[in-house]
Amino acid sequence: MRNIALSYSQKLLKGISVLYIPAMANSKYEYVRKYETDDRLLPNCWLIVRIDGKGFHKFAEKHKFKKPNDNRALELMNKAASSVMEEFKEIILAYGQSDEYSFLFRKDMELYNRRASKIMTCVCSLFSSSYVFHWPRLMVPTKLRYPPAFDARVILYPNNQTIKDYLIWRQVDCHINNLYNTTFWNLVDKGGLTNDEAEKRLRGTVSSDKNEILYSAFGINYNNEPLMFKKGTILLRKRLLHGDSANSKIVIMPVHEDFIKDAFWAEHSEILSMSKPGTYKWPS
Repeated sequence: MRNIALSYSQKLLKGISVLYIPAMANSKYEYVRKYETDDRLLPNCWLIVRIDGKGFHKFAEKHKFKKPNDNRALELMNKAASSVMEEFKEIILAYGQSDEYSFLFRKDMELYNRRASKIMTCVCSLFSSSYVFHWPRLMVPTKLRYPPAFDARVILYPNNQTIKDYLIWRQVDCHINNLYNTTFWNLVDKGGLTNDEAEKRLRGTVSSDKNEILYSAFGINYNNEPLMFKKGTILLRKRLLHGDSANSKIVIMPVHEDFIKDAFWAEHSEILSMSKPGTYKWPS
């Protein structure tokens, strides 16, 4: 320890105010590293990291999120996810809805030697810190009352069909939940029902029933609801062209399209082929 202190003092005397950190020394205690789990993921598999808000029902209540959808809160989720994509170039696509986001990594990526815990924790921590960092600008005038928390998991998918089915599953979940919540909160806010009464009114109903309630009771055509609410947000890397010039740049672009349609996968073929980002020309 004395040698380390002297080394640090000598550097300060030379006008260098950077802490000297010696290499990790071998010791008899180093054997404990053998207890660390080798959690490297299987090669050549699609990798999803999905983050979910922890206790976000309470969090939304405390921060008075607008129901059934708070546009500010959804845009904040999108911004946090964009920050993650900007940091990790291995992410091809991200999909978010409500308080969750899924990040699709290239199946040939070698980030952190494919260590599951390292990948998962880095994505989750960056998403969480970005959510807090961008809150003051995007959630005006609501002040953050306490720190939000997100959990995360890593999932491997062996082929193109399973990864497509995963994304379709999350988008179908978005549609089902949003239709229910839209109908529920209209029954409460405009129909004067209590939460229990609205829940009983919707019990056993199917999608067509909820659409009928919205239209007949409140004059709402669900088809005209914002696409972000109904379909969630897909973030893609695209090469953005500037008018007729040859200038372009890679951007993270939000779209609200259907995973279930073949047209999506044809238009954005670079996703499954893992090729360079497709081009997008801004409408003139």
